[in-house]
Amino acid sequence: MPGSPLGGLPVMWLRDNCPCARCRDPRSGQKLFQISSLPAGLRIDSAVERDGTVEVLWAPDGHRSVYPASWTAAHRQGGPGRRDPRTEDGKELWTARDLAGRLPEADWTAYLEDPAVRARMLQSVLRLGFMVLRGVPPHEGEALDVAETFGFVRETNYGRLFDVRVVPDPNNLAFTSAAVSPHTDNPYRDPVPTLQLLHCLVNDAEGGDSGLVDGFGAAALLRRTDPEAFEVLTRTPVPFVFRDADTELRAEHPLIGTDPLGRVREVRFNNRSTGTLRLPAGQLEAFYRAYRTFAELLLRPELRLDLRLAPGDCLVLDNTRLLHARTAFARDGARHLQGAYADLDGLASTLAVLRRADSLAPLAALFAGAGSAEYLGEPVSMAQHMLQAGALAEAAGAPPHLVAAALLHDVGHVDGDVVTGRALMSGSDNRHSHTGADALGRWFGPEVTEPVRLHVAAKRYLCAVEPGYHARLSEASKYTLEVQGGVMSPVQAAEFAALPGAADAVAVRRWDDEAKDPDAFTPPFEHFLPLLTGLRRD
Repeated sequence: MPGSPLGGLPVMWLRDNCPCARCRDPRSGQKLFQISSLPAGLRIDSAVERDGTVEVLWAPDGHRSVYPASWTAAHRQGGPGRRDPRTEDGKELWTARDLAGRLPEADWTAYLEDPAVRARMLQSVLRLGFMVLRGVPPHEGEALDVAETFGFVRETNYGRLFDVRVVPDPNNLAFTSAAVSPHTDNPYRDPVPTLQLLHCLVNDAEGGDSGLVDGFGAAALLRRTDPEAFEVLTRTPVPFVFRDADTELRAEHPLIGTDPLGRVREVRFNNRSTGTLRLPAGQLEAFYRAYRTFAELLLRPELRLDLRLAPGDCLVLDNTRLLHARTAFARDGARHLQGAYADLDGLASTLAVLRRADSLAPLAALFAGAGSAEYLGEPVSMAQHMLQAGALAEAAGAPPHLVAAALLHDVGHVDGDVVTGRALMSGSDNRHSHTGADALGRWFGPEVTEPVRLHVAAKRYLCAVEPGYHARLSEASKYTLEVQGGVMSPVQAAEFAALPGAADAVAVRRWDDEAKDPDAFTPPFEHFLPLLTGLRRD
C-alpha cells in the first residue's frame, strides 16, 4: 500500500510473520498455521499506525495483526539478511601471532560462577574457534561436566568419554605416542561432531604438545593465493572412511565446505581417514594438486598456535573449523587426556540464553531503583506491587507470558524520568499502560506486551460488566479510574471484549488488584529471570 506504514513490505511475508496468539503459540513462539492455509488473494485491507504499533486488517479473511512499528520500520530499510554465524563471516580469522597475549582462557571456578565469564568464553568458541578452561579438576569424567555447562554430550563409537593415551593394539593414531598432523576429527561421520573437548589429567611426558590451526583462515588464504585450488577443494567430494572390528563409517564431503553464498562453513581434513577417490584422471590430477597445496599451507609454522596442556586444562574447540595436532612424545612418560564430543548448536543456544538474561539488566535496575518508590498511595512500593502480581500469577498456574505480563504491568510508572506514577496521581493520565508496553517491546512479543497495554482498560471494563468490582477497588485505584477515563460505556465494553488480548488483560488486572499486601511474601526479581529469559525475543 503506497504511503502506508508498511512501505511495500511483501504481503505474504508480512502475514507469515503475524505475532498474534492465533498465529503463534504464546509459550514457544512457534507458528500455528501452514503457509498453504493462508487465503488465496491475500491483501491488506487497512494499515493504521498508533501507539508505537502498526495494526493491519487483512482481506479476505478479516484477520487482525499488530506489529511493533520499530520492527516494520527496520524491515522497510532493507539491507542484507542476518549473517550466518557458522560461516567465515561470523568469525575472527587468525594466525598464531594474532593471538599472542590474548588466548581465550578462563578459570574454571569463575566460568561456573560468573555468567559474564561463561558468555565471554562461549563467544570465544564461536568467534575464534576455541577456549581453554584452567583449573578443571584433573579427575576422570570432568570433561563431561564441562560439556554439560553449554550443551549435550555427543556419544560416538568411542563412547561418551574416551581416553587419549597410549594403548595396546590402537584403532586410532591418537592412541599412540606418534606425532599427529593437523586434522579435524571424525570426518567420516555425517553429521560430524562439531565440538571436541580435551581435558588434561596427566602430562609428564617429554613432547606431546598440542597445536591448533585456523582452518577457515587457511582456506581464506588459499582462496587469495590459489583461487583455482580453492574452487577444486570446495566442489570435489572426498570419501572419508573409518573401520574397525565393530564399526564402519563413511561420508563424502569436500575438504572445504561452503554455503550457498560461497562462504566457508566447514573444513574436513584428515589424511588418515581419506579414502580412494574414483574420478576421471583429469579431475584427480586437479584435486591432488589442490589437496597438496592446501596440506602444505596447513603446515606453515606461522599458522599454528602451540599449546602445552597442563593437568586441569580443558581445551574446547570447533571441530568444523580448527585443525588440531600433537607432537610425538616419549612412551615412558605419562600422558593422559580425556575427550568428549558435543555440538555447536547447543553452545550457541546456551550463549543466546545468557545474552537474553544479560539484556534484561535494565528491567532488573528498574525494580531495584525507581521501583522502590511509593506506589500511588498504596501500602507497598511499586516494585513490591509488581513482584507480588507476578507471584500471584505464578501461584495460579498461569502460563509464562501471563506471569511476565503480571510482573511487568506497571513498568510504565517507573521507566524514565518523565513517565511516572506521580503524573497520574496529580490528575493527568500518563498512559503508563501504553508506555510500559512500548518499552517492553524491546524484549518481548505481543503475548506479553498486549495484556500490559490493556490492563488499565481492563479495570474500566470490569467496572462496567462485573457487579461489585468497583467497590472492591482500593481508594487509590478508584481515584485513578476517573483520571484514566472512568467506567466504560456498554459500547466501549463490547469493543474491549472483542479484542484478542482482552481475556489476558482481565487476568492481569485481577492480579494487579490483589498485589497490594505489605505482609505478603514477595520474591525478588531474580526469581523470575529464567522465565523472562525464556520469553525473550530477538
